Amino acid sequence: MKPSLTLLTGASRGMGLAMARQLLAAGHTVVGLSRQVNHALADEAAARGATLLQWPTDLADAPAAAAQLGRWLGQQAPDTFASATLINNAGVIARIGPLSDAEPADLARALRVGLEAPMALTAAFLGATAHWSGPRKVLNISSGLGRRAMASQAAYCAAKAGLDHFTRCLALDEALKPHGAKVCSLAPGVIETDMQVQLRGADPAVFPDRAAFTGMKEKGQLATPDDAAARVLAFLNRADFGVNPVADVRD
Repeated sequence: MKPSLTLLTGASRGMGLAMARQLLAAGHTVVGLSRQVNHALADEAAARGATLLQWPTDLADAPAAAAQLGRWLGQQAPDTFASATLINNAGVIARIGPLSDAEPADLARALRVGLEAPMALTAAFLGATAHWSGPRKVLNISSGLGRRAMASQAAYCAAKAGLDHFTRCLALDEALKPHGAKVCSLAPGVIETDMQVQLRGADPAVFPDRAAFTGMKEKGQLATPDDAAARVLAFLNRADFGVNPVADVRD
């Protein structure tokens, strides 16, 4: 049987790493785009005989990342894979605090990684695979903060809100094509990641919602990366994936 191809950003840690492991276990060919190579993941793939490529990539340079992806996809035969999926998972938070205290470079990086890179990678993916025979999907990992405002998180909230709305536009584009991709921007729930550690460690004087995040930790309300990854991948495999371009894994 032909393997399925999954392209995954932020695959070296957190939920991205958990998704990569589960995809490899399921026999997918996985291409990970992350700032660093995860050597343990490479060892796991080799032990399974699974196909894993890891590209050290700074997603803040979206044009370079998209060009690399487009070139590689262009070198693959159209019938190599049973299906092709792009998961835009990577994201960063700018320094926590009100926008009036933000550094422009910090804001720019958060928006480039969180919004510009997903748009550029999606454009490259859809353009390079337009003539492929198998089904194609784009899954953008969003957040409840893309749908609910929070003080001291302007850049992250804006990036996720932009991710949601760009996905709505993309769904309209793809619906007009005879072989259009299915797309969805999915909030994965609240997960115990490095980002949560950052939020719990923030100065309450500049982050008034810190108590809410520490409370979720104390009450055991945070999903593990493995559990969250399993739910996200199960959602990706649903027959109705893409019917709603913006969704929540808890729906």
